[in-house]
Amino acid sequence: MTEPTSPLPEARLLEMVFPDHTNHLGTLFGGQALAWMDKAAFIVASRYARRTVVTARSEEVNFRVPVRKGQLVELVARIVSVGRSSMHVEVEMTAEDPLTGDRRVCTTGRFVMVALDSNGSPTHVPALAP
Repeated sequence: MTEPTSPLPEARLLEMVFPDHTNHLGTLFGGQALAWMDKAAFIVASRYARRTVVTARSEEVNFRVPVRKGQLVELVARIVSVGRSSMHVEVEMTAEDPLTGDRRVCTTGRFVMVALDSNGSPTHVPALAP
């Protein structure tokens, strides 16, 4: 039995911000945020294409609100368009205070992921359902 698919394929991840993820100000390193966002983009693209995928490009990453040590972050990655072998993924990262429940979108970005065949060459991915 197959599960119904959502209109825009998505993946959700949760991470906890520990001290080793932060800078001297106690806020999340930008590189760590990018790594988590890239991971979410990789997961949604891999599941959609059912192929090996790689990151071809990250673009328009916006750091809106600092993420503090001890907060939770939820990453939601959605495939928004598909080319012949590429998938355009939007990722939104939301920070949450685990004690108050206050949530804020802190970082957004777009990633281009490319599906590869067994020889490491770009290969076809299915069209995005209307």
